[in-house]
Amino acid sequence: MEVQEQGTKSRVVKVNSMESWDFHVNQATLQGCPIVAHFTAVWCIPSVAMNPFMEELASMYQDMCFLTIDVDEVKEVASKYEVKAMPTFLLLKAGVPVDKIVGANPDEIKKRIQSLALSNPTDIP
Repeated sequence: MEVQEQGTKSRVVKVNSMESWDFHVNQATLQGCPIVAHFTAVWCIPSVAMNPFMEELASMYQDMCFLTIDVDEVKEVASKYEVKAMPTFLLLKAGVPVDKIVGANPDEIKKRIQSLALSNPTDIP
């Protein structure tokens, strides 16, 4: 359960095992925080290019939990949610998937996260 470091502390948490995934999902669920999970791979340039965008969103929506999962490192989580292409963004509420976006489309991702925030009034920036 490490946090990515890039000069300053990242608000996007890197999930490095199934246990880490379960821990963060359980914590967010107990706290009533929606989750934005970014499934990525180091070899996928569009996925890597989305990392700064995820940091930006995590700064805007501080009452949401932002996770990043490398599909090659944590295959169990990717398999559990049938992630077959990168990047894939999975939105969860109360630990249950409510939306899935495949592809690097920042406008669509922002729109869907805004919609998730609207369903959780404390998250509106």
